[in-house]
Formats: sequence, structure tokens, C-alpha cells
Amino acid sequence: MPRADTLQPVLPPQRGWPLHDTQATRAIEAAALAATPPHALMARAGHALERLARAVAPRGRSLIALAGPGNNGGDAIVAATALHRLGWHSRALLLADAARLPGDAAWALAQARDAGLPIDDALPDTLDADLLLDGLLGIGATRAPQGRLAQAIDRLNASARPVLAVDLPSGLDPDRGTPLGAQAVRATHTLALLTLKPGLLTGAGRDHAGRIWLDDLGIARPAADRSAIQLVGPPPAEAPAPHTSHKGRFGDVAVVGGAPGMAGAVRLAARAALAAGAGRVFVVALAPGARGLDEAWPELMARDAQSLLTPARLSTLTVAAGCGGGDAIAPWLPLLIARAARLLLDADALNAVAADAALAAALAARGRRGRPALLTPHPLEAARLLGCGAAEVQADRCAAARELAARLHAVVVLKGSGSVVADADGRLCINPTGNALLASAGTGDVLAGWAAGRWARAGEAPPGLLELASAAVFAHGAAADRVVASVERADGDRRGVPPSLRAAELVEALRGG
Repeated sequence: MPRADTLQPVLPPQRGWPLHDTQATRAIEAAALAATPPHALMARAGHALERLARAVAPRGRSLIALAGPGNNGGDAIVAATALHRLGWHSRALLLADAARLPGDAAWALAQARDAGLPIDDALPDTLDADLLLDGLLGIGATRAPQGRLAQAIDRLNASARPVLAVDLPSGLDPDRGTPLGAQAVRATHTLALLTLKPGLLTGAGRDHAGRIWLDDLGIARPAADRSAIQLVGPPPAEAPAPHTSHKGRFGDVAVVGGAPGMAGAVRLAARAALAAGAGRVFVVALAPGARGLDEAWPELMARDAQSLLTPARLSTLTVAAGCGGGDAIAPWLPLLIARAARLLLDADALNAVAADAALAAALAARGRRGRPALLTPHPLEAARLLGCGAAEVQADRCAAARELAARLHAVVVLKGSGSVVADADGRLCINPTGNALLASAGTGDVLAGWAAGRWARAGEAPPGLLELASAAVFAHGAAADRVVASVERADGDRRGVPPSLRAAELVEALRGG
């Protein structure tokens, strides 16, 4: 029996976590099975589910466990049996051939029958209990649910009852966070077992998983375990700056963009860069006759491109290019790529690179020289850079981010639900913060400016660019989460949550965080 403290909430994020895909999870599981007595891992998993069931349904007295043909079904049956012994009105629906269950699941079924747990193989038209346990499919599923399994998923989703998913919601790809077909469970809670799967935390994973928990089943990770994927945690507290500090210590940022009709984008990014702690921020608006002056933020300094973006000056600047840049940004990119000390490309700068193989080659060459740029595409911009469709990017966000980072020798932030941060060495981070309030115009410009400001402030000092980008994305999402938390009631009532968040308000939320 594992210790009670092996059951931990993953969200809201209090720390970073290693994420393990299916291949890595299989290897960890095989080692754990070899090191533990028969059926021990399934017993631990089932009792972890039983403890969580009682925690998330404290007044619950009834449970239906839906068990499929694999070991997830066995875990669900163990949990239902444990609750039955505690006096719950529990029953199991076995939607699989009992004679063909794997060894551990067959053992769980035998234990359940000995304990008198009601077991049925008929799927009712409605599922009605205080808590429903989804043990239909696990990480072994590779195709869309069929037949009675698909029907069971539909009925789980149609019920108004809370659903606790075993390891991951049935029908969700554990590595990609995409449904395998038309049916995938939308759970209220998911208890990841042994490892935390990346698909729970990116793409559609968050919408399907609900609140995510982890129980490692008391299996210690080997010292050599270095997952290639990490869930970003809160960055360490920044040490106070010395009293002798001056603005020159914290770096200069130039925000370049602001094509006709897009002046707001460059100003939002510039505000965010200043809020992030840059010493000075210059606004370079490219529209003919544009005034870069932001009267609401007089600290920002307007400059024309010809006077500021010289080779000598660029060698000291952190440049955020492309925020509302339109076609006007493209002629400046060869110089920026060649000379900027630190370079962040967003929006129209990314579109210009996607349309010009020479710019892409120059960007990759810059990275190979040890000066990687930071790219912040949304899925459509990433698709243009990769020469594919946005749906292909979303179908495997981790692979898309990793390929783009390798191709351009850059650090890439693929924005979206569970933003993915990748570097050219193949390292990946997934961000756990943020919510739908960020789905409004200008919030991407704020992220670009905030990241540039943090990069300028760090200068050449650690952390590395992957870590810096991950921390910036974490802070950006956490600001939106604080807005929700400030109005959401303790009972989960969200009626006070605004439908969207203005990007200017996001800057203030970041500055106040």
C-alpha cells in the first residue's frame, strides 16, 4: 500500500513535473512490475483511486465503475471493490470479455467477485451515481473507440454526474492531447498513475482531463531518469536588485512593428517589456508617418527605425520584431537577424520568414552560431513555417514545436492550450498556466513583449533561453489565472468571470504578479 502523500494535485501548479510519453511510461512500468510483488501496482492504483474518489465526492455513497479490456479497467474494479467494502453502493460495468482480460485485471475481477461487488456487462441507457469511474481505455489505445466502448463514452459525457478518469480520459491520445476519434471522455478529474502524460496538458487534453492529479504509486524514479519533456513550474523568486542599480543594468528593448492599423500591437508589446523589468524600451513604429509615442505610458520612447536599428546599436539591443508589423517588417529582418544581440520574432516577422527561404536560412545560421532566436508562433504561423496545415500542427503539438526548433535552430513557443516550448536540442516544456481569457486580440503581443523584457533584464546571465521562455509563458498564463481566481467563488461558481481579458489589462495583471 503506498503512502497517502503519493497522491498529489498537479494543478494549480506548485512545482515542475517530468512528463513521460507512452514509450517512457511503458519502460518505467516494466521496471516497476519487475521490482514489486504480483498485482501490487494494480492494488496501489486501485486504492489511490478509492482515496481520490472519497476526496472529490465527500458526500458520495454510490459509484459506477466502467471497466474496459485493459488494466485501466482492473484499476477501476479494485477501486470499486474498496469502496464497496467501505459501504458505498458500488457496481462495475465490465465492457470486455472476462476470459481475455490481462493477468492483473483478471485478478482484480476475481477479488471483486469474492467481495460481492455487483458486476454487470449490460450498458444502461443512463449512468446515475454520485461518481462515475472511467476505466474504459488506457495508454494502449491507438485507434478510435468502437462499439460498446464508444457508446459508453457517449453516455459518460451525457451524464450530469462527475467523472473520475483512470490514468487518462478514455479516447484521448496520451502523447498528443488529441481525441483518437469522435468519442473521448470529458472528465471532471483525472488521476494519472505512475507517470504524468503530456497529452493531459496540451491541445484538447485540459478540456478532457478536468482537474489533474498524480500518484506515482510509491515507485521512485531512477537517478538517471531525465524526461525529455517537462511541465513548467513556478520560476524561483528573483533576488532583489542591488541599491546601486541603474536603468542601464536591465537592458534595452526595441519593439519593432506597428504597420498601418496595427499601432496597438507594438504599444502593447512595449508596455509589457517595460512591465517585465527592462531598463529602457523603444517603440519603433514602421507605418509611414506613425507616431510611436504612447501617451498613456510616457516612459516608452519613440524612435524611427533608421536611427535606432543600426548595426552598432543592434549589438546591444533585445529586439522584439513583428508585432503588428505587416509587410513593412520584412525588409528589416536581414539586418535584425544578423546583428541583434537578442532577437524575438512574432506574428508578421514569422510570416515573412515562412515566405522567404533566405530569411529562414539566415535564422538557422544564427542559431548554429550559438545565438538562437526566440520564436512565438500561434498554430497557423507555425504551420506556415513548417509548410503544412494548422490542423497538422494541432494534431501533434509537441512534434511540431520540436521540428520547428530543430529546423530554425531556435527556441520556439508554440502558443495555445498547453503552450509548448522547444529548443534545437529536442528539449520540450509544456506550460500549465492560462485559460480562455487569453483568447483575445493583443495577448500574444503582450507575451512577446514580456519575454523580451525578461530577456533584456537577464542579459547574458543564466537561465538559458528555453528556461527563460518557459518562465515568461508561465507568468503570462498565471496572470490570466489570477484574474479568474479573484472572482471565482470557492464552490466553483464562475458567473463573475469576465468573458475575455483586454490585453492592456493583462499587462497590468502581469505587472502586479
